[in-house]
Amino acid sequence: MLQPAQQKFRKQSRGRMRGLATRCNTVSFGEYGLKVIDRGWVTARQIEAVRIALSRFMKRKGKVWIRVFPDKPVTLRPAETRMGTGKGNPEFWVAVVKPGQVCFEVGGLSEGEAAECIRLAGAKLPMKSICVKRRMGL
Repeated sequence: MLQPAQQKFRKQSRGRMRGLATRCNTVSFGEYGLKVIDRGWVTARQIEAVRIALSRFMKRKGKVWIRVFPDKPVTLRPAETRMGTGKGNPEFWVAVVKPGQVCFEVGGLSEGEAAECIRLAGAKLPMKSICVKRRMGL
């Protein structure tokens, strides 16, 4: 599972997810991409599930690029704990995803195969997503 090797602080605030994606909003490496329409958190387990779904469908042809990395720790308190005992321990890692961000890219497939591959991968994510094609000439 993906997680940072080290970080400066163990715990982070939840933060806000306002606005649209200004980075990673175009297909840069592959020919087709999975673009997210909603905002939310994508956990390391979900990223791994998408990676496995993509690689199983492609069967050693083509290449996958993962454009998101879970670098935000999410803390949970133990069950049946009273208020006022402080913040819980980091339990899992998430990547913050905004609308318009291209999270995964594939290359080396035909258009029909890539569309089906990305549709299967999008089913593993907790938000709506679409398949986008690389714009030539930019």
